[in-house]
Amino acid sequence: MQEMSPQQVYEYLQTTTEKPLLLDVRENWEFDICHIEDSELFPMHTIPGQLDKLDPDQETIVICHHGIRSRMVGQFLEQAQFKNIINLSGGVTAWAQSVDSSMTTY
Repeated sequence: MQEMSPQQVYEYLQTTTEKPLLLDVRENWEFDICHIEDSELFPMHTIPGQLDKLDPDQETIVICHHGIRSRMVGQFLEQAQFKNIINLSGGVTAWAQSVDSSMTTY
């Protein structure tokens, strides 16, 4: 699994032609407070039951509040043979600090 800072992810999203899946693994209430545009919510506890909805060949950037749950999900996905996993280091909190200062935080 690759680790990327919020700034690296932001710059990558601006330049890539094939958009990765932005997989937000927080809870619904957290996602309702704030989320990165175009991210899809799959709460962490639902991932094992929803693997069939995810493409193991699609590049996937995993997102959470501080980067800990997303790292755990990334490791789980790699064990399930997903090939291109990126963890957003620092999560949405770091994203709000370094990329989008207008984002609500909690």
